[in-house]
Amino acid sequence: MTNNTQFNNMDFSEQANMTKYLQNIKQFPILSADEEYKLTKSYATNKDRTSANMLISSHLKLVAKIVMSYKGYGLPVNEMISEGNVGLMVALDKFSPDKGVRFSTYAIWWIKAYVQKYILNSWSLVKLGTTQAQKKLFFNLRKIKKQLNLIDDKNMDDNTINKIADMLAVSPSSVKEMNNRMYAHDSSLNVCFDNDSEDGDEYINLVADKAPNQEDIIINSQIIALRKKLFRNAIEFLNVREKDILFKRRLSTTPQTLDELSSIYNISKERVRQIELNSIRKIQKNIPVLQ
Repeated sequence: MTNNTQFNNMDFSEQANMTKYLQNIKQFPILSADEEYKLTKSYATNKDRTSANMLISSHLKLVAKIVMSYKGYGLPVNEMISEGNVGLMVALDKFSPDKGVRFSTYAIWWIKAYVQKYILNSWSLVKLGTTQAQKKLFFNLRKIKKQLNLIDDKNMDDNTINKIADMLAVSPSSVKEMNNRMYAHDSSLNVCFDNDSEDGDEYINLVADKAPNQEDIIINSQIIALRKKLFRNAIEFLNVREKDILFKRRLSTTPQTLDELSSIYNISKERVRQIELNSIRKIQKNIPVLQ
């Protein structure tokens, strides 16, 4: 998994960091079906953090494996892995262990959904894939072109377009349009994407509405809710004084000074600062999947 061809779009430091990450996650064992069920049941019933951490850690290799299948899009692998990890956490939060499905099988859908969302949002200034059908065509078209050794072919002939359209069960015009959108260089939005027709549609007609679509709203709200939940859980690892100092220094609309808190607790300003920093480190330690 760590050979150079998989990182040909990364600089040396990125390759080194990614290689180290992939080596680190190898230490986490693959869970048996029995172990997985007990842990998912424990988390679903009691929201047990230890069970959650074991489940997330044991599936980090799955996220990395899925992300590697998308490395050809030229986007940072580490960022795709980060998005995939968020999808993994969402999957755990929604998983029902009594449905008779392995958690990994269920999680794959969420991991792919978050990675694909990142790719689509990052691919172009003109947003690609505004509908589910377009998203499916975007990813399937690239896969088919790779199988046919046409990955760098920006201007496919009609026979090739018709062949791909048949394989994907879509219209030739849909294939041609998506191919143009995937490989078009920055240019005037008033240029026709059908160069053979003066009356063809212009690129400006493909620009998505700036308002977020319903899927984006749902996914973003899920991410925010999950991160808030993880933060609230991590806060519980602090004692009363640590919580109070952290809230008054970092989370209050009118933060208190070190002087004020040193007077309240009858300790030095330096000690207040140390407690504040240690509280932050303790929270970070107890949200390992977001680090």
